[in-house]
Amino acid sequence: MVLNYIWVAFFLIAFVIALVRLIFFGDTEIFMHLVSGMFSSSKSSVMDIALPLVGNMALWLGIMNIGEKAGAINFLSRIVSPFFNRLFPGVPKNHPATGNILMSFSANLLGMDNAATPLGLKAMDSLQDLNKDKETASNAQIMYLVMLTSGLQLLPVTIIAQRAILHAKDPTDVFIPIIIATYVATVTGMLIVAVKQKIKLLDPVIIGWLGGITTFITLLVWYFTVFLTKDQIGLISKVASNLMLFTVPVVFIAGALYKKVNVFEVFIDGAKRGFETSVKIIPYLVAMLVGISVFRSCGALDYMNDGLRWVCVHFNWDTRFVDSMPVAYMKPLSGSGSKAMMINVMTTFKPDSFAGRLGCIFNGSADTTFYIVALYFGSVGIKRSRYAIPAGLIADLAGIIAAIFVAYLFFG
Repeated sequence: MVLNYIWVAFFLIAFVIALVRLIFFGDTEIFMHLVSGMFSSSKSSVMDIALPLVGNMALWLGIMNIGEKAGAINFLSRIVSPFFNRLFPGVPKNHPATGNILMSFSANLLGMDNAATPLGLKAMDSLQDLNKDKETASNAQIMYLVMLTSGLQLLPVTIIAQRAILHAKDPTDVFIPIIIATYVATVTGMLIVAVKQKIKLLDPVIIGWLGGITTFITLLVWYFTVFLTKDQIGLISKVASNLMLFTVPVVFIAGALYKKVNVFEVFIDGAKRGFETSVKIIPYLVAMLVGISVFRSCGALDYMNDGLRWVCVHFNWDTRFVDSMPVAYMKPLSGSGSKAMMINVMTTFKPDSFAGRLGCIFNGSADTTFYIVALYFGSVGIKRSRYAIPAGLIADLAGIIAAIFVAYLFFG
């Protein structure tokens, strides 16, 4: 229902703005831009996203099927079940969904884009098996989705690489701020959903796990910044992510061979489901990306930024952060759009400027809430997302505010 209102709003706002620009400012090309954006985004949603996703889905769902038959998913479930049983009370103890969720989070933590989406869709499918109302998001699915949209990652490889391409003096100087901002977003989203679902946050297990994760992230950041050079950080990020990406299938295959599983046939069975899922999500991708396209093409983001700048000037606030805000506006809507905005900000203001650095922090502080909701819920046929989108957007807002604060703290 929320997606319905938002999608309709995209078109109505774009139509009103376009009419105003045509009638009062003589912009005779505005509707041409809107129509062109609609066609190009509908094409790219299939050609650039859905079709390439077919191969990744087939590969990783095949590998995950091997992992299930080898017992690896159940093994992972037993490790994290004390923590996840409290965050996801609707998921039975040692259920395969727990292992699938862990695999999905691990892929996102290491910035493994190619593997993260198929693994995430597999996790959502596992949770859908437990969902009694197949068209309404369950509590467990909402908790998983909100934590996923917060975009927690330890190795923002893509952002660091883009800064290096644009000749930043120190491409890794945004490393700590990004981790802080995305961690704030993740914890905020988790707490909001936990309060809504009346989960006992003072449980010793939850406190212990969150304290352990926080300590691990703090020590990792300290080690990277004190003992490693920028080149070493980039090298370790690249090696660690690719090492895990290849180790996972090897371990799964080895375990399956030990259990005398027909690995090839099991892989094929899983890969078939990957193709079916990819086809199922195409309408959701087209709808969401076309809506985002018309909202962006009408100039709404520019008007939002001009209004924010006016408010800051009126109250005598520092306006330097406003130059980077288009990245923050786009991030909940489109990952590729947010990346394009980030590159545009760095190109316009230079990568080592305050705006250039903050744009990178914005891009790494959260994930694409609307896109993920449409993709993940659409893949399992959920039509009522309940409070998933508001909770995800609040987490995004927390990440944006944290990004601004840490940018002024580190580069102010």
